[in-house]
Amino acid sequence: MDRLTALLSLGTLEAGRPWPLGATFDGGGINFALFSSHALQVQLCVFDEAGQKELARLSLPEYTDQVWHGYLPYAQPGLVYGYRVFGPNNPDHGHRFNPHKLLIDPYAKRFVGVFRWAPAHFGFEPGAPGRYPSFDKQDNARDTLKAVVVHDDFEWGDDQPPATAWTDSVLYEVHVKGYTMNHPDVPAQLRGTYEGFASNASIAHLKRLGISAVNLLPVHQSIPELHLSEKGLSNYWGYNTISYFAPEAGLARDDPVREFKAMVKSLHVAGIEVILDVVYNHTAESDHNGPTLSFRGIDNAAYYWLRPAHLRYYENFTGCGNSLRLDHPRTLQLVMDSLRYWVSDMHVDGFRFDLATTLGREQNGFDPRSGFFDCVHQDPVLSRVKLIAEPWDIGFGGYQMGHFPPGWSEWNDRFRDTSRAFWVREAAYRGEVAARIAGSSDLFKHDGRRPQASVNFITAHDGFTLHDLVSYNNKHNLANGQESQDGVDDNKSWNCGVEGPTDMLAINALRDRLKRSLLATLVLSQGTPMLLGGDELARSQQGNNNAYCQDNDISWYQWQDADDSLISFTARLIVLRRRYPQLRRSRWLTGYSTAMGEKDIMWLSREGTEMTQAQWEEPGRHAFGFLLGADSPQHPALLVFMNAEASDWTFPLPPGNWRMVIDTARPDEVLPEDASGAVTLKARSLVVFEKRAPVVLSSA
Repeated sequence: MDRLTALLSLGTLEAGRPWPLGATFDGGGINFALFSSHALQVQLCVFDEAGQKELARLSLPEYTDQVWHGYLPYAQPGLVYGYRVFGPNNPDHGHRFNPHKLLIDPYAKRFVGVFRWAPAHFGFEPGAPGRYPSFDKQDNARDTLKAVVVHDDFEWGDDQPPATAWTDSVLYEVHVKGYTMNHPDVPAQLRGTYEGFASNASIAHLKRLGISAVNLLPVHQSIPELHLSEKGLSNYWGYNTISYFAPEAGLARDDPVREFKAMVKSLHVAGIEVILDVVYNHTAESDHNGPTLSFRGIDNAAYYWLRPAHLRYYENFTGCGNSLRLDHPRTLQLVMDSLRYWVSDMHVDGFRFDLATTLGREQNGFDPRSGFFDCVHQDPVLSRVKLIAEPWDIGFGGYQMGHFPPGWSEWNDRFRDTSRAFWVREAAYRGEVAARIAGSSDLFKHDGRRPQASVNFITAHDGFTLHDLVSYNNKHNLANGQESQDGVDDNKSWNCGVEGPTDMLAINALRDRLKRSLLATLVLSQGTPMLLGGDELARSQQGNNNAYCQDNDISWYQWQDADDSLISFTARLIVLRRRYPQLRRSRWLTGYSTAMGEKDIMWLSREGTEMTQAQWEEPGRHAFGFLLGADSPQHPALLVFMNAEASDWTFPLPPGNWRMVIDTARPDEVLPEDASGAVTLKARSLVVFEKRAPVVLSSA
């Protein structure tokens, strides 16, 4: 019998330390530390390598500053474990301890086993109508995940973060699995994995487009909701987190930690940053009827917002049953430790925070000076990475766009809605369109924030793809098993005359022109553009605007049907953005003159003159332009005309020599080298001109 087995048989642990939280290998053994302010006893449960057989239960012997801790000598990385936590089981006082439930360590970095839904996961048996449910004594160990102790021995070599400036950033929101599952040039055994995403073919497409950062949909370990599992579906997007340190095992072939790090390293070599979509607003334990898997059984009252007058029930700011309370110092510590781990150990370059308003909630509601924001602002690691907020949740006062503190960027849904309304519905006021194109200073110009605080997007994972936006009037979500009751109804979409696919050439040509015009508006606007992955391929989800549970061809990219012309057009737009600094200004547009004597921006009516106040206020006008002045001889002025109307329109050109560089009505044609006088725009199209240096004629 080896020494570890002998120690396990004795059933005792050494005192260890109350820090760091989690399971930490120090070269001679493993220290275990678990926060719980209300527990009466904590047992460490050790399992065999497969997580099938429980080998020992060892009580953590010490309790220091609300942390239970113990040390297991001779234990090595790879040890499999979970916790059982004893304490009061009184939901009316906010406590839901149940030692019959094996619990996941909130600091676990890797898991073994497969999570299976079973009645034993629930802390209470269903009660009779009108009566509280009764305490459940079933053991759930067989059907839950077990944590694995890891040790960082990855060879990063000379890995360096690309550290791309916000002004130069072009984001690409993408799902690791969906992007590669059908890619013909990704090796079959790597498709759907971190390794597949890091493959040469995968990275080559990102480089062709000119993407500076991938915004990965959630890669924290998650589990499917019960109602989805019962329908044979899963939470494909991953917004049902159960661990904030462990990379999703379903995206790995063997070792998710090592394979994730290797992916990041490969992307960094290509100059591409990695931004993670993170879900610190709720957990997979759902509402008061949900399972006891981790946080609920460790210290329910500390981790979750509970209703003050009814502590049995949860505040549901998120729409997912519970809300993580970052006003508690230990919950805040968990989130901060997790974020630092992903930057320091996993080398990611930033985060997009799902339902970020919840993170800033204090006792009196959202506060831009909450403990969380203050902690991030002063943190020497996190204050230097890219921080993006989804600036809303569904609670009272949940819509907080423009109210996040300095150092943060925000998803700008006003840009999305205005761009869609202008191009697709002819329903947007031109002044609103101009405000969004100019960087949304009305929302973000405060506290020293720059235009890059606005993350502009037309489409995102939640909603129609770009192709479906111009192909469907209505959502088609029957595959989700909710009778198409899920997903939003206000999509600001238009099917161009036929619902869904069609062979009618005129309708397809109109759809293609609208897609190009929307993409051009995105890339030509001030702020930070975010492209939904697959839009450049003309990817369709068959009209499903809520494909969160579709781990299949509805969500996977259909590379075999990719529109190569649209890929090339998208890449040209991004090249144009990189070529002209006027398109990625670090300071707000003013309407005043540049060093070259031209206004930094001039808004033009469809008569070609500078827009007057009366013209701004004219209803029903959906054609106008703008001139971005030159700021140096190397970067000439740019002229943009936009015609979202249903008929062609002729714009007079300003004085000078102009060269057309983009025409969304003619993406594949050779454009004229010189233009003067006037230009006719097809319906629902956009053109871009650059100003050419005047021709100097030599004397005879």
